[in-house]
Amino acid sequence: MDGVAAPPFAKVSGEPYTQLPQDLYIPPDALEIFLEAFEGPLDLLLYLIRRQNLNILDIPIADITRQYMEYLALMQELRLELAAEYLVMAAWLAEIKSRLLLPGPALTEAEEEDPRAELVRRLQEYERFQQAARALDALPRLERDTFAASAEPAQREVARAPPPVSLADLLHALREVLARAELFGRHHIQREALSVRERMSQVLERLDALRFTPFTALFRPEEGRMGVVVTLLAVLELLREALLELVQTEPFAPIHLRRRI
Repeated sequence: MDGVAAPPFAKVSGEPYTQLPQDLYIPPDALEIFLEAFEGPLDLLLYLIRRQNLNILDIPIADITRQYMEYLALMQELRLELAAEYLVMAAWLAEIKSRLLLPGPALTEAEEEDPRAELVRRLQEYERFQQAARALDALPRLERDTFAASAEPAQREVARAPPPVSLADLLHALREVLARAELFGRHHIQREALSVRERMSQVLERLDALRFTPFTALFRPEEGRMGVVVTLLAVLELLREALLELVQTEPFAPIHLRRRI
């Protein structure tokens, strides 16, 4: 329709363009299209062999060399940079072809070797690596074939109603708990600790300042060995502090004690 502006086909820095610039120049090498991509000369040879369903153990070197050189010429016409390994493979194919065409020295059947043997060995090894790579690529891969999924659980509040329990049921349960507790009840008996300082006070209270008291009267059999030791230590401590007077008339005679005035 007349009077209606054509929509812009591009915007540069926010400015719309409805017509191509008059001074626009596109160099002839600005666009390159790659129809086939090979990872090396062995990959190219395998491609040529598989395309014609050739037997890898019986390679027609003349045909393969011709096709290989045609592909290199095509790459040069498309202005692709050829790696040195492609040219090395071309020279090797030419050498194999010349060795097959030219007569060589007479060799015995055991010494005769096919010039294509090394090439076949490399092609077979490369093909095994390709098959292993395809097998690895076919395995499920995280972030390509499988994706880790995560989801937040829904917030739900579960309301649990208390069970219908009467007061009689509670009292019955309490009686059962108390009965079980009595079965596992324990009474811990602990020996009373005797204090030397306290026994010193007791000895001073029992002794008189005027009369002598037999040393054996200070001991109580119900206290056992510990009571004997504590009483003896208390008496020795009182003697050291000069609070007691000890008397023994002769060796192995009874010992008597009294409190010092």
